[in-house]
Amino acid sequence: MWESETESVAERDYGNGVLSSSKHGVKTDGFELRGHDWYVATDIPSELHIQVGDVNFHLHKYPLLSRSGKMNRIIYEARDPDLSRIVLDDLPGGPEAFELAAKFCYGIAVDLTAANISGLRCAAEYLEMTEDLEEGNLIFKTEAFLSYVVLSSWRDSIVVLKSCEKLSPWAENLQIVRRCSESIAWKACANPKGIRWAYTGKHQKVSSPKWNDMKDSSPSRSQQPVPPDWWFEDASILRIDHFVRVITAIKVKGMRFELIGAAIMHYAAKWLPGLISEGGSVAGDEVNHSSNNNSHTSSSGGASWKGGLHMIVAGTKEDIPTVQAKDQRMIIESLISIIPPQKDSVSCSFLLRLLRMANMLKVAPALVTELEKRVGMQFEQATLADLLIPNYNKGETMFDVDLVQRLLEHFLVQEQTESSSPSRQSFSDKHMYDGSQRSAGPNAKMRVARLVDSYLTEVSRDRNLSLTKFQVLAEALPESARTCDDGLYRAIDSYLKAHPTLSEHERKRLCRVMDCQKLSIDACMHAAQNERLPLRVVVQVLFSEQVKISNAMANSNLKEGTAGESQYQPMVSNRKSLLEGTPQSFQEGWAAAKKDINTLKFELETVKAKYLELQNDMDTLQRQFDKLSKQKQVSAWTSGWKKLSKLTKMTNLENHDIGTQLPNAADQQNRKTPRRWRNSIS
Repeated sequence: MWESETESVAERDYGNGVLSSSKHGVKTDGFELRGHDWYVATDIPSELHIQVGDVNFHLHKYPLLSRSGKMNRIIYEARDPDLSRIVLDDLPGGPEAFELAAKFCYGIAVDLTAANISGLRCAAEYLEMTEDLEEGNLIFKTEAFLSYVVLSSWRDSIVVLKSCEKLSPWAENLQIVRRCSESIAWKACANPKGIRWAYTGKHQKVSSPKWNDMKDSSPSRSQQPVPPDWWFEDASILRIDHFVRVITAIKVKGMRFELIGAAIMHYAAKWLPGLISEGGSVAGDEVNHSSNNNSHTSSSGGASWKGGLHMIVAGTKEDIPTVQAKDQRMIIESLISIIPPQKDSVSCSFLLRLLRMANMLKVAPALVTELEKRVGMQFEQATLADLLIPNYNKGETMFDVDLVQRLLEHFLVQEQTESSSPSRQSFSDKHMYDGSQRSAGPNAKMRVARLVDSYLTEVSRDRNLSLTKFQVLAEALPESARTCDDGLYRAIDSYLKAHPTLSEHERKRLCRVMDCQKLSIDACMHAAQNERLPLRVVVQVLFSEQVKISNAMANSNLKEGTAGESQYQPMVSNRKSLLEGTPQSFQEGWAAAKKDINTLKFELETVKAKYLELQNDMDTLQRQFDKLSKQKQVSAWTSGWKKLSKLTKMTNLENHDIGTQLPNAADQQNRKTPRRWRNSIS
């Protein structure tokens, strides 16, 4: 990490960071280290042996009893005036902190730095070095140094918070973690134009420069504008629980959610190397060597810290994968919980890669569901490579198709919610992005439809993919989402090729998800010669192609010049885009289809002409059959009644004609008519 600001900055207030006690009962020139034992450089022999860890301190009772309430209590409760050995294995800060506390008790000057202040403050609390025993005791002085020196410095706050990782729960109970987190949050939210302190930044070398070197490259001297993400690298060295505390404090201060999301992605890229590696595999030995992370030199011990999980992992080689998986699971769960709720706060690609690792490391189901909903909010931004998530649940399929189905359902629910209640969109969603960045619902659905078609084409090669899963995923989107079904046709053809044992009924069922009228001319040409498609689908494709060609010819006749060219220009572009997006296996046979298209058209016209001829012949035969059916033989009685009805009709007509011709001889006609009527009856 860094050297502390308090180590090299001269004439610092508060005694230059040097503590000393004016009252001490044993005159000494200092401490001497002999192996693992510390001795006081004095002529008076030591009478108290204190063991802290594997280090022994040979001290005197009076300096410790005069300033430490705990030492007083231990000796008093022992009821042994000759007590000469005390073990303090649970002292926070370890031997280093106790060494400083012991020197303070002897009146030896102690240099306070950001690297040792947290351990010394916790050790002083453990030893109960309060003001009741002596005015200006160690608790008071370390607390003052924390408040007036450390918390006013960006770098010292980071160093102290980093050093608190080994001091739980003392650092938490003494509010050191909270105060450092608040200090870091305030400085991170400051206006970048007013920043005058040094920071690591993105483009630092592997080993951080010293404070004296970094002062020359500070913003005030270099006159370079400070980027908004200047604090990302410094905050990313913190342990995940402390990083969560800092981000939570920054959220309270009101920082933009885009910056918070970018900081989370930066942290994840540093601590989860598999998140950015190809394939996303981080389990096992694949993350044993994460050498691309930056190292930071600590001012306390000069040891280097490497990114990833090197500082956490310990034990044998066989234990490394388990330990790493546990720590990475904790990191993922913590990051999911602090991602800002606003849309586009982090990229969809980051969410999908995080989801991949969450499934692989068996993260809590509730957090996985929350992450899936977040992906559904931005599903139109996903890419095919990010969607190809392996099935870690030992399922039948190679890829997790059920996961993509759930993501698509979350997307549709989100789209329906936004369309039904646009007032629910937040102010930031409406004003933070312009029209080019935020897309309308129909455009988003069309992009998702193309993405799903490409995904189906990839996963259809899996022989274990069931027809039901394929069909459900293909039919999940509404019909309006697809203006062209070429991508869906490629997926269907790929599935038929990978599953040659499908029955005729199953192939027809598969092809029902495709609308032949939405196929381009090139796709129709390919489908016309595709032997894997059912015959009924081929016939539908041929008729659809004929209709499109007829419409295109009709439009070309109505429009002239440039208008005619504009009609066919999209066809060429569509053909190019189709060929570019079509796998090599699907392009086989398309050249022959183009050459034989005229033959297919001629055969189609011949079939239609023969059909019309057969239709005319059938009509002629039908009419002849109807005539023959009417001339069938009938009985003599029926024939006689028919003749009698005809004769009656003729007689009535004759009477009507005679009555009109002889109006003056009405009486004579009245006498003759009944006789003629009777003759007609007989």
